[in-house]
Amino acid sequence: MQEGESFVVKDFDYGYYPTPWHFHPEYELVLVTESTGKRFIGDSIGDFKPGNLAFIGSNVPHLYRNDARYYHPKSKLRARSIVVHFLEASFGNDFLQIPETKKIKNLFQRAERGLDVVGRTNELISEKMRSLVYTDGFARWLKLLEILHILSESKELKYISTSGMQGKNEQEIDRMNKIFNFVIKNFKKEIRVSEMAEMIHLSENAFSRYFSQHTRKSFTAFVNEVRLHHASKLLIDNRMSVAEICFDCGFNNISNFNRQFRNLYNVNPLNYKKQYLNKV
Repeated sequence: MQEGESFVVKDFDYGYYPTPWHFHPEYELVLVTESTGKRFIGDSIGDFKPGNLAFIGSNVPHLYRNDARYYHPKSKLRARSIVVHFLEASFGNDFLQIPETKKIKNLFQRAERGLDVVGRTNELISEKMRSLVYTDGFARWLKLLEILHILSESKELKYISTSGMQGKNEQEIDRMNKIFNFVIKNFKKEIRVSEMAEMIHLSENAFSRYFSQHTRKSFTAFVNEVRLHHASKLLIDNRMSVAEICFDCGFNNISNFNRQFRNLYNVNPLNYKKQYLNKV
């Protein structure tokens, strides 16, 4: 934070989002204004696109990673977002102890699982975040307080993570980023636990325990989720058959692919594709 500021507002413009998997004590509002990719918030894996707005709690691990085409040396694509970082202390001592801030206190507690902001609330908060970039001083502080008030009253917030997660120490960041980066680059082929364990200098059993402790899921489940999210995008793209998508995403047989997809999305791949096409 700069001198004279109690919180940070940034309008980022990159070729791709450079920030690795990380966590910090500040609460974070993230509005994606340009680019697509995958986001990892708590124990959740999902896609992001322009208009995606999330409220992330203190020390909740998260990563926004752009699609592969953004990393091409000749890419002219842009990855833009408006990000707000603030602490409870940004509003003064005992701010959350007064009766009038009861709902905001509850909002902060809910943000421990990450919150997606949707519907009309998304439109309203997005507009205010864009104006926040060009506001300063006391007016900017009031505008942030207004944003939190609207969020605390809204019924259009959805939990992102299935449970609250907290980053614990800085040593985790390098290890987890090695794992995430490797999986994202190699999910189309077989990934063995043994090679992952060797990469971060752990035994296989220790690696499995380490990964589940930090993500609340097994390594195999994580890899399958990355594959299935990629598959869902290919199904919507409608250029490949279900069988082609199955093998392109790293699955060895269609029956396993169908079962895994249905477990995650509650519908088989073909019906997922039909449902999307019926909406457009």
